[in-house]
Amino acid sequence: MNCNIILCGFMGSGKSTVGLLLAKKLGMSFIDLDTYIEKKEGMTVSKIFEKYGEPYFRKVEKESAKELAEKNGLVIAAGGGTLVDKENADTFRTSGKIVLLDLPVEVIAERLKGDNSRPLLQRPDKDKAMRELYEKRMPLYKSAADITVDAAAAPLIVCGRIIDAIS
Repeated sequence: MNCNIILCGFMGSGKSTVGLLLAKKLGMSFIDLDTYIEKKEGMTVSKIFEKYGEPYFRKVEKESAKELAEKNGLVIAAGGGTLVDKENADTFRTSGKIVLLDLPVEVIAERLKGDNSRPLLQRPDKDKAMRELYEKRMPLYKSAADITVDAAAAPLIVCGRIIDAIS
């Protein structure tokens, strides 16, 4: 495949897990956008948020999206907030298909239980914050996506659904 597949969805929706499997199945390269940014900046996303704040992170994210959109044959796991920005969605759309991994908030809450690596959820009211963020972001993901896939199944089944949808 000579275009990219960009996976979007809320944190915990399986973008990295599904993306890695999908790339292997399709003979493409896998890039997790957050990991790409961490290598570029020489620190974790959490550290970037802590040291420079979210606006700085979003600027680097936008630059990184442009860099990756210039490449071909990638499965890209976008960060949970990447495609909330319409400019990022437009950038990625020029290089491939945007696939939303759709999951109910209850499933995501279960998956993220005990996960302390998400900077936007590092607060006492973690569950409430997650649900508010989910409600705010989901309509934006849906408008950015070319394809929406039910991601509640096992990762290999989700990969199959994506392959069927893009074929």
